[in-house]
Amino acid sequence: MAYDFLDRLTTPGVEAARVANGSGGLWENLQGDHSSACFSDREKAFIADRDSFYLASVSQTGWPYIQHRGGPPGFLRVLDPETLGFADYRGNRQYLSLGNIADDDRVALFLMDYPHRRRLKVLAHMTAHDLATALDLARHLTTPGYRGVAERAFTLRLEAFDWNCPQHITPRFTAAEVEAGTAPLRERLAALEIENERLRDAMTNTTVAPVQEGNRR
Repeated sequence: MAYDFLDRLTTPGVEAARVANGSGGLWENLQGDHSSACFSDREKAFIADRDSFYLASVSQTGWPYIQHRGGPPGFLRVLDPETLGFADYRGNRQYLSLGNIADDDRVALFLMDYPHRRRLKVLAHMTAHDLATALDLARHLTTPGYRGVAERAFTLRLEAFDWNCPQHITPRFTAAEVEAGTAPLRERLAALEIENERLRDAMTNTTVAPVQEGNRR
């Protein structure tokens, strides 16, 4: 397990808060690899399934800015074990993140898997690229047929990442996930409706023999 993610974020203020809340030295005493890790197959598979993530950058005023980035599943791609990339699809055209990284290229990504209650946090340095000149990136990062208009590409050089615990993550499902999850139920319901219709027809077409007068008592 790599602890480099926390190494980069721990400050005297953070350590003071840990001490005040009874966890001083907790992370420092763990035995593990404190070097930056590369994306393994686990992270690559997780990232490939995501259709959105949250991106945080820091403005020149010192205020953090967080935005949601979305696209087709897998639009955030692992270009190599230390690099991510994605096409920047046109949104509200405020360009806050684009302006922020021109001054400070440090960003944080938060990737959520709500159904399985998993989350991956990434620290990286982000760079913008012109798709008209970065033809290789344009080929790798744009998705033909997607409704969004790609204005540029972003690459993110990995600094550190960390997997978070599943506590307090409420499972949520997309329309596609609900559709896939309920498919067996809908198939079973359709089969039962057909069977019910067959039985109804059989009952309707059955002729009940009339009761003979002589058989009455």
